[in-house]
Formats: sequence, C-alpha cells, structure tokens
Amino acid sequence: MDAHLNVTYVTLDGHLDLNTYKYIYFVMMLTMYILIICTNCTIVYLIVTHNNLHQPMYIFIAALLGNSVVFSTAIYPKLLMDFLSEEQVISYPACLFQCFLYYSLDGSEFLLLSAMAYDRYVSICKPLQYHTIMKKTTVRVLLAAAWCFPAAQIAVPVTLSANTKLCTFTLRGIFCNNSIYKLHCVSSRVLSLYGVIVLCNVNLFPVLFIVFTYTKIFVITYRSCGEVRMKVAQTCLPHLLVLINFCSLVTYDVIAVKLESEIPKAIRFIMTLQVILYHPLLNPIIYGLKMTEISKHIRRLFHQDKHN
Repeated sequence: MDAHLNVTYVTLDGHLDLNTYKYIYFVMMLTMYILIICTNCTIVYLIVTHNNLHQPMYIFIAALLGNSVVFSTAIYPKLLMDFLSEEQVISYPACLFQCFLYYSLDGSEFLLLSAMAYDRYVSICKPLQYHTIMKKTTVRVLLAAAWCFPAAQIAVPVTLSANTKLCTFTLRGIFCNNSIYKLHCVSSRVLSLYGVIVLCNVNLFPVLFIVFTYTKIFVITYRSCGEVRMKVAQTCLPHLLVLINFCSLVTYDVIAVKLESEIPKAIRFIMTLQVILYHPLLNPIIYGLKMTEISKHIRRLFHQDKHN
C-alpha cells in the first residue's frame, strides 16, 4: 500500500529467472509484439482498402485481427516494462482493468468466431437468401454484440472487486487474470457462480454453436460434388484452426487459475507466454495463407514494394 497516494499495489510473481534473462525476454517479446502489430494491421489494412474484401466474412476477420491487436496491447507494454524493472508491480485498479480487457476480448473472440460460423452457414446452406440475411445492419449488430456483450458481463465482477478488501498482494502470474480474486480476504460464492455463468455465455455456448454450425455445413456439403467440398474446406478450415488454437489456450488459462499452486512455476511461466504469443500471431498467418483473396492481395502488396 502506498500511503502517500493511497494506492494498493500488487506484485506479479510469475516471472522466471528475470535477473539472468531479462534482456533476452525483452528482445524476444518486443520482436513478437512488433510482428503481431504489423501482421494483423497489414491484413486489416488490405480488407479496409480493397472493395472486393468488403464482405461480411472479411469484415469479421478484420474485427478478429483488430481484437488481437487490442488484446496484445493490453498485455505486452506492461510486460516489457516489467522485464526491465527492479520490481514487477502493478496498481490494483490497473490490474483490474487489465483483467477486464483480457477476458472481455477473449469473449469477443469467441463471439466473432460464432458470427463467422453463422456467415458461412448462410452463405453455403442458404445462398439465395445470403444478401437478404447478411445485410450491413446484421453485420453491425453482430459486431456490436461481439464486443459489448462480453464487456458488460465481465464488468460486473471487476467493478464489485474494486472496493473488496485484499489480504494477499502477490499474484502468481506475469499479468492480471482471474487469479486476482484469490487476493481477496473472503472468497465470494456469488462471484464464483457468476463466473461460471459468464464462462458458459461467452465461451462454452459460442463454441457449441460453432461446432453445431460447421457440422451442419459439412453434412450438407458432403452430398455435393468434390469441387463444392473443396471450396467449403478452403473457407471453413481457417476458422476451425483458429477456434481449436484459441480453445486450447483458454482451456489452459482456466486450468492454470484453478490449479495454480500445483503447477510448477517454470511450466506456468512458459505456458502463459504461449497464451499471449501464439494466438495473436497465428491468426494473421492462418488467414493470410489460407484465405485465397487475402493471400492474393498480400502477394500483390509485396510485389509492388519490390518494384518500388
């Protein structure tokens, strides 16, 4: 507690051998952060500037990649400062805000993937009604819901925790996640139950919807010719790869918070880095390589740069 400013600080105790490897960590993570920003923003730029990519599917991809940039920016700058700092601390309000961004953007990711799944379902299974259903208004509503719905739900426990008394001031992590609730003097069953409900609303139900939707798509297209099946695979496979990757990381995050004391510090540190590193970097790579139209524009972009 800083008596002069009346601000509570939390120590981030998840770092490993920081005095020995801090410059290696810093250079590695700074490089990854720059790559994440550049790759994601490049594809967003291509989608915004090319009229043939102004379609619901590509708009959702742009939103997903923009989501990754905001997610990384909520984590990386503070992490980079901690690598070079004598003490790895964060004010409690800032920790709550980081926790809010982390989980609300996680939820947005699942809902954006659900919107993509719905778009693919309408496009493939109801092609004649596609332009009637997937209007600009529909896309705007889905985007607004994807960002506002998780944020509104995550804001409740975060706001309630703002004035909660803390008995522990050391967090076993390198950034603020749900472990922050373990700092409270008294654990709240109501908050725990509410957390399960939110997890179902923004993670489990969207995943079930996505699996159900793609199952229907594959069942319907299985009866079609090989060319149709190939086209469906090309458009749906990137979304499924992103979903599987993200589900794996979110599953680890949930397990890590629940079994925090039983996971060795080294393993927890390495796995936590995977959570914030792989997904934001893999998204643009998957969509850049697997989505034909985006891949074409990327090749043209670099081809122009070589000639210039």
